[in-house]
Parts: sequence; C-alpha cells; structure tokens
Amino acid sequence: MKTIIDLFEESVNKFNTNPFLWEKKESEFKPTTYSETKVEVDRLTAGLIAIGIVYGDRVALLSEGRNLWIISELALLQAGAINVPLSVKLEESNELQFRIEHSEASVIICSANQLPKIRATINKLPLVKTVVILDQTSDLQPGEMTIGDVLKKGDELLLSKPNAVAEAKAMVKPNDYANISYTSGTTADPKGIILSHRNYTANVEQALTLMEIPTSFKTLIILPLDHCFAHVGGFYSFMAKGASVATVQVGRTPLETLKNIPINIKEIKPDLLLSVPALAKNFRKNIEGGIRAKGPMIEKLFNHAMKISYAYNKEGYNKGRGLVIAYKPLMWLYDKILFTKIRENFGGELKFFIGGGALLDIDLQRFFYAIGVPMFQGYGLSEATPIISSNSLKRHKLGSSGYLVDYLDLKIVDANGNSLPIGEKGEIVIKGENVMIGYWKNEKATAESIKDGWLYTGDLGFMDVHGFLHVLGRFKSLLIGSDGEKYSPEGIEETMVEHSKLIDQAMLHNNQNAYTVALLVPNKEALKRHITKAGLTWGTTEAAEEAIKAVQAEINRFKKGGDIQEMFPDRWLPTTFALLPEPFTEHNHMLNSTMKMVRGKIEKHYAESISFLFTAEGKTPINSKNIKTLM
Repeated sequence: MKTIIDLFEESVNKFNTNPFLWEKKESEFKPTTYSETKVEVDRLTAGLIAIGIVYGDRVALLSEGRNLWIISELALLQAGAINVPLSVKLEESNELQFRIEHSEASVIICSANQLPKIRATINKLPLVKTVVILDQTSDLQPGEMTIGDVLKKGDELLLSKPNAVAEAKAMVKPNDYANISYTSGTTADPKGIILSHRNYTANVEQALTLMEIPTSFKTLIILPLDHCFAHVGGFYSFMAKGASVATVQVGRTPLETLKNIPINIKEIKPDLLLSVPALAKNFRKNIEGGIRAKGPMIEKLFNHAMKISYAYNKEGYNKGRGLVIAYKPLMWLYDKILFTKIRENFGGELKFFIGGGALLDIDLQRFFYAIGVPMFQGYGLSEATPIISSNSLKRHKLGSSGYLVDYLDLKIVDANGNSLPIGEKGEIVIKGENVMIGYWKNEKATAESIKDGWLYTGDLGFMDVHGFLHVLGRFKSLLIGSDGEKYSPEGIEETMVEHSKLIDQAMLHNNQNAYTVALLVPNKEALKRHITKAGLTWGTTEAAEEAIKAVQAEINRFKKGGDIQEMFPDRWLPTTFALLPEPFTEHNHMLNSTMKMVRGKIEKHYAESISFLFTAEGKTPINSKNIKTLM
C-alpha cells in the first residue's frame, strides 16, 4: 500500500527531467520538471515544519488552481498534516467559517485573491494561528506571512537540520488522513469527507485501469482543484505516469479566470480534459455560435454533417455497423473540411474528455463524439475518492456511465439492501480501497453511509447485459406518484432543458401527489424573441399568456402526439408549472459548487408556489402567478 508521498517520489525518480507542472503568469506557459517540483515541495515542507505544523494538524487551503496549490498539498502531506481544500466559490464568511472551524484547522494557506474572505472571518476563528499568503503582499496583518517567508524558514531549517523533512515523511502511513473534503452543502451543515493517502493511491490505480496516459500527455485542469475528481483524474493520475499538468491562468476576477480557459486550451494543446456538464454546454454553445457566425450555408453544411455523424456513430460501441457503413466516405470528408477545424478550438491534440460531476445528457455526448472529441460519461462521488466507472476510448456506450474500474466490487440493491439482478434498478453500493474513512466528527452519518465496508452511494442505477453501469439520478430524491410509483427526475429535467431554448433550468416535484409539477426558470431573452415574432409587446398580459403557451408547447413535445414523445411516460411529465423570477445559482444556494440543484432548499424556498400548483387555478399553467412573473 502506497502513500501519496510514495507515489510522488516514485514519479520523481522515474521521470525527473519530464515537465510536471505548467503555469502561465505572464505571456506564456512555463514548465517545472518533476525534480524541480520536488525541490520546491521539500523547501515548503521544511517551512511548514518550521512554522510549527506537526503530524495530524489540519491546514485549510483556499486558492485558485496554480503550481503552488499542488506544491502546497504535497508539502502538507509530507509534513504529516491533513489538507482541508476549500472551494474558491465559497463567498460568504459563514460558509468558510463553518469548514475551518469544524475541521479545527490551525493554519490557513490562501491566495491574495481569496485573502479578503479570510480577513472578514478571521476574528471568529480562534484556533487559527497563522495565515500563509501564496503571493507577495506588503500590507501584512498580525498572524499573516507570505509564502516567501515560509520558504526562507524552510531553507534555514534544511541547513540546520537536513533530515527534518525525511523524519516527517517517515511518520506518514497509507491509512493516515490526507484530506478532509467538504461536501457541497446540499444540507444545512456540509459533511467533511475523510480521504486517506491509500484512498487516493488506490483510486489512481483503479482509474488507470480505465484510461492510458502516456508520459507525453498534457492536461489543463479546468475544474476546481479542491475537488477529488481533479485530484485523481487530474494531477495524481498524470503524476503516476510522468505526464504533465497545466492550470488555468489566474485572472484578477473569477470571470477573467473563466475567460482564460479557451485561450489556455489552445496554448497548452491538451490530450485529455476533465469536464462537467455546465462546461460541456458552454463549449457546445460556443461551437454552434461560431458556426452560425459563418453564415447560413456553413450552418446548413454543419447540421447535415452532424446528422450523418449521429447516424453513423450510433451509441459508440456499435458505430458504423449495418447499412450506415455507406456513410464512411462522407464521414471522412466532413471530418477533413469541418470537424478538424472545430477541434482546433481545443488545441488540435485533444483525444477525449472525461465528464463527471453530474449526469451528462446523451445529446451532449453524441455532439462531442460527432465532432471527434468524445466526452465520455464517468461516474463517481467524493466518498469514493471519487472514480467508480467511466467510458473510455477502448470501450464505451453513449448514454451509460461506463464500465467499472478494476479492484472494486459493486452491487445494485433494493430499499432493504437485497442484491438485484442485471437490468433491475436500485441503489448503487460499492466496496473497495477507495471508499472514504468516514465523515469528520460525524459518526452517525458515517454509520448510515458505510455498512460492513460497503458504501451506500444514494444513487439510483442498474447494470446492463454488456457490463455498463447506468446512473439514473438520486435514489433518495426519487419522486413518488399517488399510486406509489417511484421515478428519478434528473434525466427528465436534463432532457427538457437540453431540448428547449425557452427553458434554462427545471426541477420536477411529486410527493405522492395526483400529478407531477415543475419549477421552471425561463430563458427570458428567447421568450422575448418569440413574443416579438408573434407581433406582441413584451410586458402585456397578452404577451405573458403567449409566452406561457410557448413553454407549455415545449413540454408537450415529450407527451403523446409530440415530436419527441415516448422518451418518458406521460405521467412522469409535468401537468403544470411555475415560472420562477430568478435562476438557481450558487449565490442563492440553490446550486452547489458542482452545479447540482440543492433540491431540499429549492423545495423549501418555493413551498408556496408548489402548493399553488396543486390548486384548481394552479393546475392550469396560464394562471395569475405565471402572468405576474412575466410582466
């Protein structure tokens, strides 16, 4: 059994001159080799020891992705400390305060961009002795020091006590805690997931049974580094293979950093990218926008190319089979004149994406597969460090969550914990060395999640006859009809949004009611365009009623007689809906940091609207509340 320290040292010994980290601070990306990274990690380890960090200490790390994020984590682990990675998306001081206080962190490492958040809450954190700032700053406050000061102390310690780092590393064992990673706040108090060194190294070994990473491979980590998906799928798996990792150039604001992503992708020319549905949708929107900008002729050509490609590719594993083999020359031509140019947006070297974080709509999977950069759905959760399954270049089925990693047991169980046969839906339950130690200071939640070594994921799914896992949504957020029938809402919600330009977000609700209802966030700009086309004036009752009818028409497409009927049973689709005045966002706590809806909070906030939908007036979408929302 290996620690993360063992994994790092093996890689340094094997690949010492290979570039490991790539970072762009000014005009271009510059590499840092494995051996150069090791020098910096050892210096920082010594510095952390010099400022009083000892084995078992918790240290909070709050920073944008950069070399020093990865170096800081490795140094903390070498010092025997536990990293508490915090999301830069946490805006409110009470959210940060809870995590820092609950983990009992004694030191905080943060970037200059994130420092104001720490300063706003530091007075409420008596356990924190030191704040280390990853950037040079002149206006230090009491208890603060820069990373330069820490490295200087480290250099001094290495001169006076050359074995200090080796002695600290020798104390660290595989089952020691590496991270306390907090859940995204889907409940009032986020839970701290304890992940050990062995959880991480085991999941790296498991992940590498799904994907091959040659030493020449590069990735740009566009996901937040605090999440274990970025840890395992990003820098630790790449580190194990001697490949290299770049981080997005940090801007002065989060928006500026976001805008750097497409620029950095072209510069780094990654071979593999990790993505989440929210990013995938943005990429698709930008590609389609770029095609539209080239005029109607190119758009028509592109649409035909996609139609042919969809027909030829099918579900991936069966592509080109049957009569569609006749399309092969056309596929070659379209790839040469169209898709190759689109792939240049991703640097031209991208082999595939791995998608995680939430369910990836099959239309999105087909889209990226068609243009020659497949976005393979994977499945995992933080409690499993996180990778459980994924599609890959060598084996894939679009619409599934892939096949299992090796060295893992999985079963599908019913509500009583009984195993179900292939094809039957139930809760996904797993067992392996990647299963978390438990929840920090929460024995009750740990006992509910881990039983006899099996992790109960809370996700609904089934295994098909070809050995592919299909994840359907949350087992615990199933909707229940009045007849007791249970069904998962996520796939329906995703598909509604994907197929409608008028609906931006959707959440279904049915708790043993006579019918299903929906909370919808409309795309007001698209609705305004529809109203203008209809010759009406936005802001009038007549226009509001027409807009509601247009949204209803989009839902009716899925119902009997609609152009995409039979995707879901009619009884699962919403009978009526409430149009909401504002979107679900992280800021209003209705989305968590992985952009998943926090269903409980949404239902609580809109309890009155939901109740209204089950009244005689509310059962008809053209009602006073919806009209008022659109006025």
